[in-house]
Amino acid sequence: MIISEMAKLTNISEHTLRYYEKKELIAVSRDERGRRSYDENEIEWIRFIQRLKETGMLLRDIKKYSDLRAEGDKTIPERLEMLEQHRVFVIAEQNKWARNLDNLDIKIAFYKKSVSDQDTHLY
Repeated sequence: MIISEMAKLTNISEHTLRYYEKKELIAVSRDERGRRSYDENEIEWIRFIQRLKETGMLLRDIKKYSDLRAEGDKTIPERLEMLEQHRVFVIAEQNKWARNLDNLDIKIAFYKKSVSDQDTHLY
C-alpha cells in the first residue's frame, strides 16, 4: 500500500511516516515507480511505535527497540527488559498525572464554591 493509505489506516500523518523512515524506525520498500510501498504487517508495528511515543518513550529508545526487533527473536529478552523498564516509567507518570488531576479537582472545587458563594451574596 502507498503512504497515503498507511497514513489513513494508522491515523498517522504521511510526514510522520516519512520521519519514522528517516530515523530508521521502519523499513519501507519502494515499488517499481519509486513510491513507498508498505506491507500489511507494518500496520501494527507503526501503531506500536506511536503508542511507545505516546507513553513517553524517547525516540532513541524506540530506535534501539526497532534495531533489536530487526535482529530477530534472539533479542526478545532484551526487548522484554526494555518494555518492563518503560512500564515502570509509565506507571510513575500515571501516578504523577493522578496527583496533578487531584490537585486540579481541589482547585476547581474551591473556585466553584467561591463563585457559588458570590452568587448567594447577590440576593
